[in-house]
Amino acid sequence: MRLRRRHSGDPGPVPDLPAAVSGATVLLGGTAVLRGVDLDVRAGEVLGLVGPNGAGKSTLLAALSGDQAADEGRVSLWGRPVGEWSTVDIARRRAVLPQAHRVSFPFTVRDVVEMGRAPWAGTARRDADDRRIAAALALTEAEPFAQRPFTSLSGGEQARVMLARVVAQDAGLVLLDEPTAALDLRHQEMVGRLCRSLAAEGRAVVIVLHDLDLAAAYCDRTAVLAEGRIVACGPPADVFTADRLTEVYRQPVKVDLDPDTGSPRVTPLRGVPNPGRRSGLLDISHG
Repeated sequence: MRLRRRHSGDPGPVPDLPAAVSGATVLLGGTAVLRGVDLDVRAGEVLGLVGPNGAGKSTLLAALSGDQAADEGRVSLWGRPVGEWSTVDIARRRAVLPQAHRVSFPFTVRDVVEMGRAPWAGTARRDADDRRIAAALALTEAEPFAQRPFTSLSGGEQARVMLARVVAQDAGLVLLDEPTAALDLRHQEMVGRLCRSLAAEGRAVVIVLHDLDLAAAYCDRTAVLAEGRIVACGPPADVFTADRLTEVYRQPVKVDLDPDTGSPRVTPLRGVPNPGRRSGLLDISHG
């Protein structure tokens, strides 16, 4: 297995496959929300998880993080079953941004970001706390309100602070669940650029997105989920086809190329009858 160095000052190299699921099935309330999913997460790459509501995106992210056990199949981090990692060791290797984030006490923004450094307490990397916190605040444009109480912020500002906490954690695997949901246009693009920056350092980034154009612009690969399965996985230009997205989302769309970037651009077709669900397109296909 080849190894890549993440960045200067790191204690060691990061394997090319920080995470993988094989035949993963997850049952919630007796219902299969993931059905035999296979997926590799590669270092130095942004992997997008897209699909309609209830497709299994957040459950797949939770399985990758170790927060949701698979009822069948295998989930591994760095080649070891996820259940074999201690709480501290796993926290030093993967950082997770969930959809919901609540801070009930009036911690300052800097205090909240500093919580991301907790896994490194008692290690030599604790010396980097101030530098990592400052860098995370700058990357998420949260510096101007670093001393304000977290509870005084708007929803979008809070989302950026929680993203900064994840960045400050300095993990090799970064898992983000809908980080752009509360953000304005500028800061949605900021998240995309940040993901690319993290991947350029050799980290593996997995991001759940509903904005298909954002996924097409910033993801190296996208996994399209529907009904608990991966319908297709590969470069957005390969998997974002009009027929496939129309079938998966049950909404007619057209797909063309952005003239400036060459990335796929998805546009809903309004005033066109809903096609309903056709058979034949929801076969599993990996690119």
